[in-house]
Amino acid sequence: MGSLKKIVIVQVLNAFAENGKGGNPAGVVLNADELSDKNKLEVSKKVGLSETAFVSKSKTEDYKLDFFTPTKQIAHCGHATVATFSYLKQIGLLKNDSSSKETIDGRRKIEIIGDLAFMEQLVPKYTDVNNEESIILKSLGLKKKDLIPNAPIKLVNTGNSFILIPVKNNEILKNIIPKFDLISDVSDKFDLIGYYVFSTDTKSDATSRMFAPRYGILEESGTGMAAGPLACYLFDILKIKKKLFTFNKENI
Repeated sequence: MGSLKKIVIVQVLNAFAENGKGGNPAGVVLNADELSDKNKLEVSKKVGLSETAFVSKSKTEDYKLDFFTPTKQIAHCGHATVATFSYLKQIGLLKNDSSSKETIDGRRKIEIIGDLAFMEQLVPKYTDVNNEESIILKSLGLKKKDLIPNAPIKLVNTGNSFILIPVKNNEILKNIIPKFDLISDVSDKFDLIGYYVFSTDTKSDATSRMFAPRYGILEESGTGMAAGPLACYLFDILKIKKKLFTFNKENI
């Protein structure tokens, strides 16, 4: 007897779009209760996006969300969360503007304003990585002089861990040629999602590039789970005391 095949419907939704343009695409699968982790990984590989969110019932929160990259499960994904809850609101499956998600790493609150979804992240935890500065710079083809003075490279965790690397200007940021094998080595050592390299030489508060080869993501735009740590870094480390930050991705 041949194996039975199940049809899985995947919505591809762009989060962080502006005026209907741009953004970061995520796959969203509703009613995923019967899918195994193996099934979810297989679907994510076929979809081929940086992350796909699988939505199922939760005993404690409004929904349970599992996130998979093409290579493995990831605890959280910002743009896929925003895409999922905005979509749930638009199709009438969210009745209240205050919601929540269950993840493999605990509960997170979600707030809805209109069709926009806002996701809670944890209080930031900072870790010095001074001893690894030379290999981090080498993995990006950077020199010490390329960094913003008095702005240390830091590991920041608000639910996922990223190493944040502040460079002086957008030209340096644009010209980075990442060495993905070295980035993967550093990511393994610190259990990172990846690197978030940024410049504040921009009309917005920062322009960035994110590299996460450990999760099969060579480069990604509109990265919600890295933008949270960056906002905290700008506020706590660079002392930019604002309540709202805006970021954009360097167009390579």
